[in-house]
Amino acid sequence: MKKLIQMTINDTDCEIAVRPNQTLADVLRQELGLTGTKKGCEVGECGTCTVILNGKPVNSCLVLAVQADGCSILTIEGMQTDEGLHPIQEAFIDKGAIQCGFCTSGMILSAKSLLDQNPHPDDKEVRTAISGNLCRCTGYQKIVEAIKGVNE
Repeated sequence: MKKLIQMTINDTDCEIAVRPNQTLADVLRQELGLTGTKKGCEVGECGTCTVILNGKPVNSCLVLAVQADGCSILTIEGMQTDEGLHPIQEAFIDKGAIQCGFCTSGMILSAKSLLDQNPHPDDKEVRTAISGNLCRCTGYQKIVEAIKGVNE
């Protein structure tokens, strides 16, 4: 039996019927076509499915869609501005912080959450903020540099 839920996704109101056991990641990807939210480990350890839910980064693979009823969600698709890419996305490109790209959307959303709270974090604060996001390619240094360079 499906339940009708309402969410605001990337500043757009959305009403959708979901199964009680559907994860937010599955609804975003399969039902709404927002495939920038990646699915990796599906147990909350890799961070590829990170979205911002009511202002906080969460692993959408661990959130049931019914739990997001009435919530505001930001996915990577919502990061773009009228002028183009968000400054965080530009910084990732400029600093070479993207390689395979699988972790990138989760990293960027974790970075956004941090920078919204603290526009000038130090290395330790950046590394703590992205500690739930795993990257197999970059060694993290360029990611840290990109995040720190956004508001410089």
